[in-house]
Amino acid sequence: MMNQTEIGKFIAKCRKEKKLTQAQLAEKLNITDRAVSKWETGKSMPDSSIMLELCEILGITVNELLSGEKIDMESFEKKADENLIALKRKDENNMTKNVVISILFSVTLLIGIMVCLICNIAISGNLTWSLIPASSIVFAWVISFPGIILGKRGVVVSLLSLSVFIIPYLFLLSNLTKVKEVFSVGAAVAVVSIVFLWMIAAIFNHIGKTRKLIALGTTFLLAIPFVIIVNVMLSKMIGEPVFDIWDMLSVFILLIFAFVFFIFSGITHKKCV
Repeated sequence: MMNQTEIGKFIAKCRKEKKLTQAQLAEKLNITDRAVSKWETGKSMPDSSIMLELCEILGITVNELLSGEKIDMESFEKKADENLIALKRKDENNMTKNVVISILFSVTLLIGIMVCLICNIAISGNLTWSLIPASSIVFAWVISFPGIILGKRGVVVSLLSLSVFIIPYLFLLSNLTKVKEVFSVGAAVAVVSIVFLWMIAAIFNHIGKTRKLIALGTTFLLAIPFVIIVNVMLSKMIGEPVFDIWDMLSVFILLIFAFVFFIFSGITHKKCV
C-alpha cells in the first residue's frame, strides 16, 4: 500500500540531496512549483506521465519512489509487485468514481428531458416547446460527458465536441424557435468563442503546466480583445452599440484580474526560489 506522506518526504529528501529548490525541480519537469509542494506534503502523487523523468532527475528508481525509500536488491522484486498492484488499484478506483458520476449525471439529464416532454404533452397534447430544452440538454450532455468520465484527459475531447456540434445545435435551435438570428448571430459568435477557447486551452497546455497564475492572467488579458470583437460583430449584425458603460466596466475588471494574477505570480515565484 502506497503511503503518500512517506513518498512526499522521500521526494523532498532526494530533491534536497540534489541541491534543487521546488521551483527548480518544477521547471525541469515543466510543471508548477505548487505541484511539487503538494507531493512533498503528501497531498497528491506525481502523475505517471512524469514519474520516469522525476526519478531520473532525483537519481532513484520508480520502485523506490513509490515505496518512499531506498530499496536493496533483495526486496526489490517484492516491492515492485506491491507498488504495481497499488497503482492499478488507484487507477481502477479513479475510473470507477468517474463512471459512477457519469452515470448519475446522465440519468439526471435524462430525467430532465422526460419531465419536459411529459409536461409538454400533458399541457399541449403534443411536442412543442419541450423540444427546445430537450435538445439543449442533449447538447450539454455531449459536451460535458467526456470531461466527466475522462477527467483532465477529457477536457480536449469536450472542447472538440463543442467545436463540432455547436453549429448543428444552433441550426436546430433556430428551426425550433423559428428565429433566424439564433443561427446567424449565434454561429458567428460561436466561431469566435471556439477560437478563443482553443487559444486558452493551448495557453494552459504550455504555460499552465509551470505557471498557472501567468496562464490565468494571460486568459483575462486575451478576453479583452474577445469582448471587443464580439461587440463589433453584434453591432454590425443587430445594431447594438459597440460599447456601453457595462462593456467598459467589464474590460476594466478583466484588466484588474489580469494585473492581480501577474503580480501574484511574480510574488509566488520569488518565494519559491
